[in-house]
Formats: sequence, C-alpha cells, structure tokens
Amino acid sequence: MSLLTSTLSELQQRADFALAFRVRRPQPAQPKALLVLLHGVGGAESNLGELAAEAGPDTLVLLPRGPLTLGPGQFAWFRVAFTASGPRIDAQEAEQSRLDLIRFVAQVQAAHGIAPQQTVIAGFSQGGILSASVALTAPESVAGFGVLSGRILPELEPHLAEPARLATMQGFIGHGDFDSKLPVMWAQRSDALLAQLGVAHESRRYPIDHSISAAMQADFLQWLVAVLNAQ
Repeated sequence: MSLLTSTLSELQQRADFALAFRVRRPQPAQPKALLVLLHGVGGAESNLGELAAEAGPDTLVLLPRGPLTLGPGQFAWFRVAFTASGPRIDAQEAEQSRLDLIRFVAQVQAAHGIAPQQTVIAGFSQGGILSASVALTAPESVAGFGVLSGRILPELEPHLAEPARLATMQGFIGHGDFDSKLPVMWAQRSDALLAQLGVAHESRRYPIDHSISAAMQADFLQWLVAVLNAQ
C-alpha cells in the first residue's frame, strides 16, 4: 500500500449519508473543522488523497465519490462533452449532484457536531465546479469554497443566493495559465462573477496545464487555514 492510499479509509457506504465517501486517517476524535474534497470527472475520491493528507490534524476530511460511474474506477458528478463551443453539461445531473452534496455536508456536520462556519468544500475540475455550486447557492452550509482548475457553471445563475447571504463567504480560485481542458478565461469569468456577487476571494494563476501543482496546493492550504482561523 502506498503512502497516499494509506491515509484514506476504505469506501464507506452508509444509509444515513447521501454519498459514499472515504475519510482521511487518522480521523480526529473531536474535529474542530470539516473539509470536503471533490474529485474531477473520470476520477475517484482517492485522487485528492495527497491534498487531504496535508490538512490540519484537527480537521475532519471527507472525500465523497461522484454518483455516476463512467468506467472501472472512474466516477463523475455529471456528464460533460468538451465541444468546439465549450463544455456542454448534463444540467439535470449537475443539479442533482448539487442537491446531494448540500444534503451530504449537512449530514456530516450533524453527525460530528461541526458548524458551517468551520466547514470548507473544495475540489479539482468538476469537483471545483460542484464546490462553487454548493457554496454560492447554499451559503449557510459552508464558510468557504475552493475551485482548483475548475469553473463556475453559467447554468447556476437561477440558483445563486442573493449578495446579502453571500456577505461572509470566502473563495479560492486556482487555475493554470495553460489549461487545455478549461482555458484560463473560465477563471477570469469566475473572478468577475464573484466580484459582482460581492464574494471575497483569492485568485491565483500557475504555469501549468489542467492539474493541481504543488504551488496551487500550498496556496490553497494556506488560504484554508486563514478561513478556518477567522471563524
């Protein structure tokens, strides 16, 4: 077993939770905070094990698995086709995953006695998309969200919370200048939308393709500590 996988539990499938998930080990007996990490399309929850391992020891880290199976060891939050005119999503699947995640976060918070003010949701690519979807439509659920090489769905607009409800939300946008899957314009659009909504956020660019670099991970973790300590 590698060092990476040894930090994660076996997949847990419980009737009282909306999604199957793994937990970063060792799990704190009395966690002070919650970090939910979401994988990208075609990935799996263990993909973010390295990021999970670097979170603070008092933070409970859960890595849910997307509900759609695309192939062996390949999962997704919604189906997407990358076309010449941009990504084309299955909006119904994206909406269902948004609702499932809002419910999942609430279930975890209730089970472990963790307040929304001590909760952050983040993810890579499609996982970042869903992180923003949860935070910007149900801001009472989390204190902050991280979009790592992802975007904010234009389809989310009808569900966005009004700016007054987003007043204390914190965001992190990390994106590669050379992203070939989701060009950097998506990060620029995210910045513009968050500014319009009055959402305080940190935005960083990196000389990478569609991935999470060591620098992006370090910047996100530094931002995470600041968000959790500010509450």
